[in-house]
Amino acid sequence: MKQTYLHRPNLTVTADFSAEEIPIFRYRLEARKDGASSKPRTVCAVMQNPSYASVEIADKSVQVLERVVFEKGLVEFNGIERLIVVNQFAFIQTNDFIGTDDQIGERNDQAIEKAIDESEIVLIAWGKDNGFVQRQERILEIVQGKKGKTLLQTSRHPSRVIYDGFIQPFHT
Repeated sequence: MKQTYLHRPNLTVTADFSAEEIPIFRYRLEARKDGASSKPRTVCAVMQNPSYASVEIADKSVQVLERVVFEKGLVEFNGIERLIVVNQFAFIQTNDFIGTDDQIGERNDQAIEKAIDESEIVLIAWGKDNGFVQRQERILEIVQGKKGKTLLQTSRHPSRVIYDGFIQPFHT
């Protein structure tokens, strides 16, 4: 039985899923601090692929990112009121992810681009053991096409977090 993770308190969560009765793709998950300004300072986190996180519940990785961005008091996230999570692949799968082209999702690149456009900070959070080099290169092309963004990365996948040293400047 999988462990249930809840979104952190005082957040309003929205999501964009594909239209199937049981969605196959999640294109975006957004957590906004209650009482946020109308134009909140925003972090866009790009992870590998969605697990089971939705509007109602988080998964471990999403909960870790919510803690890091909103609760840990890191200087990098000072004044941030919104977190947008997008993924290299929009295909929802918790274990044994393969990462084929048909798992990218037809609207995924547009969702990534829109999330980056809405953000001041882009956090590459797909972890060091992510072997999807072609997808990484495509997403980094999108990021590099956007000027004026602060680019950070995580030291490891968010589900394996050790908070000390977790957020780092981006380097290839």
